[in-house]
Amino acid sequence: MSSSTRFGIDVVGLLAGGFLAVAAVAFPATAASWTGFGVFTGLAVLGALGAALGTRISARIAHGVLGLAGLWSLIAALVFTSPALLFADALAVVLVALADLTVHELSTERVVHQLEVRTTEPAALA
Repeated sequence: MSSSTRFGIDVVGLLAGGFLAVAAVAFPATAASWTGFGVFTGLAVLGALGAALGTRISARIAHGVLGLAGLWSLIAALVFTSPALLFADALAVVLVALADLTVHELSTERVVHQLEVRTTEPAALA
């Protein structure tokens, strides 16, 4: 059983955003800012790759939004050294990844529910 690339990118976005939300509170402002820059750079690249290589239009849009959120956040991490802004950017990334993960799972669930499995009873042995 293999998982989709879309699911993997969304889970990485959730984990990275959660890590940065904790780092914004736990680390000193400059360390949190540089940590945010590194993680947001990775998320921006990952989102751009997901948008470029996605097969479905919904995945391309969602990963494009994730890449743009990562791009904005890495610029904000360099320009501003506010832990509150880093925390808000991390939560925005979590929100985008969670929304895309929900859309992905709902579309998969819809497909599964549309399938009908018909069972036929075996013919009685005479």
